[in-house]
Amino acid sequence: MDTYRLIDGKAVAAQIKCELACEVAEIRRSGGKAPHLAAILVGHDGGSETYVAGKVRNCEEIGFRSSLIRYEDDVTEAELLRRIDALNLDGDIDGFIVQLPLPAHVSSQKIIEAIDPRKDVDGFHPVNVGRMSLGLPCFLSATPAGILELLRRYEIDTRGKHCVILGRSNIVGKPMAALMMRKASPGDCTVTVCHSRSENLKEMCLSADILVAALGVPEFVKADMVKEGAVVIDVGTTRMPSSVTKSGYKLVGDVSFNEVAPRCSYITPVPGGVGPMTIMSLMRNTLLAGKRAVYL
Repeated sequence: MDTYRLIDGKAVAAQIKCELACEVAEIRRSGGKAPHLAAILVGHDGGSETYVAGKVRNCEEIGFRSSLIRYEDDVTEAELLRRIDALNLDGDIDGFIVQLPLPAHVSSQKIIEAIDPRKDVDGFHPVNVGRMSLGLPCFLSATPAGILELLRRYEIDTRGKHCVILGRSNIVGKPMAALMMRKASPGDCTVTVCHSRSENLKEMCLSADILVAALGVPEFVKADMVKEGAVVIDVGTTRMPSSVTKSGYKLVGDVSFNEVAPRCSYITPVPGGVGPMTIMSLMRNTLLAGKRAVYL
């Protein structure tokens, strides 16, 4: 294709932020309580620090209350579980997250399962995952929810299309597959999930009308893996050293953008595509939690 349309996640996220801020302002004008989001951050991982700081900043801009709870890397699993129990019981906290990854001595799954599903605004708890799979009201995992919103707002028709998802993670690949299969719009796709053991990967990708790349392998998807007119959603964000940026690194997606973009009808950039939408999905879940709109 001679031209492609860039899916501007940054612009859509800004629009959603305004919508959420208006709704929170109306809640407060009516005498209601602003939603309160808490975040647990363990250690000093650079990426986690950046993500949590972005979440706190967005809370302030939207009008939410936020609390940041910090622990050092040597915090015990038992101490984290005690704090989660306290947050579950705290009526002032509407939703909370535990920023991943956690240190090796802490079981991420045990931590996730300890969170009250009614406050699990990350959408990682098995109850929320199961309800999502059945099409029941739940908190959707933030990144897949953000991708759905991009498809919706750009009016990209997904009905009957072949959606190929690269990656089978619990956070992106699996929930994305379930959501694209559902009887809804966006949705109604025929879905293929590919991973490190998949054979004929190139042929699979070439058959995709919608390709979601969530492998975490920088520039894995090349032009010869994408058919003309495909919609390409790049979820990858790998930090690569760079001598031309102030920070000393740059974010690189799973798609070789300059190669692939000319073949696409729509494509997300990295950065500025899926990333900003992930945070807005978390903010939307927090508002839903504050309104008790999911678990009545």
